[in-house]
Formats: sequence, C-alpha cells, structure tokens
Amino acid sequence: MNLKSISLVIFLLLFSINLNAKIVKLEVTATAYNSLPAQTDSTPDIGAWGDKLKIGMKVIAVSRDLLKMGLKRNSVVRIKGLPGLYLVKDKMNKRWRNKIDIFMGKSKTKALNWGRQKVTLIWDKS
Repeated sequence: MNLKSISLVIFLLLFSINLNAKIVKLEVTATAYNSLPAQTDSTPDIGAWGDKLKIGMKVIAVSRDLLKMGLKRNSVVRIKGLPGLYLVKDKMNKRWRNKIDIFMGKSKTKALNWGRQKVTLIWDKS
C-alpha cells in the first residue's frame, strides 16, 4: 500500500467514525506561501492563531469566508490530488475569498513552482 492509499484510508476512517459526518467538497484557488517576513509579518513562523509553523508541516491558511463555511483552527482537510492530510493553522487577509494558501516552509522556489491552481478541498463540517 503506498502513502497516498494510506492517507486516504486514514481520512476515510476519521470521517467514518462520525455517522453524522457532513462532508464538504469545494473547489478553491490554491497558492503557496513561505515563512518569510516579506510574505507575512515580523513573526513569519507564527500563524494567525499563534501556532508555531515548522518546516515539513502540512498546513494551510484559509480565506475568512471558508471559516464561515465550517473550517476552523486545526480542522483536518484533504486537498484532492495531494498526498496526506492538512491542518488549518493560519488564516488569510480579509481581502481573499474562496482561497487557500499551502505552507511550504522557507522554499520560495517550491512555492513559485506551485503557482496558482484550482483544487478541491474536502473536510467534515459536522
């Protein structure tokens, strides 16, 4: 069994535990960001809720309209087409809508190579 299959099994198990699960699938614009002062603020390793972001973490920032749709700090999400599960640990500036930012540590090149893509975000709203 490969890593993608294992992640999917874990995701399904997490959601199958709750028989009242309300799975949400939403197409969003996904960009990437880094822990660099030029992209964030004077504390680039600290998310908007005060969480310490470390290289290698699977973390996303979400636009605030997605918070109104049921996402919150530490929500577990799946990004269709990417391996593993991600945690919501950061929120974006109020000007963004229907958007996520994928944390890519300090690698500006990796973030630039990601660019801007449409992805399907999946989470349990219950």
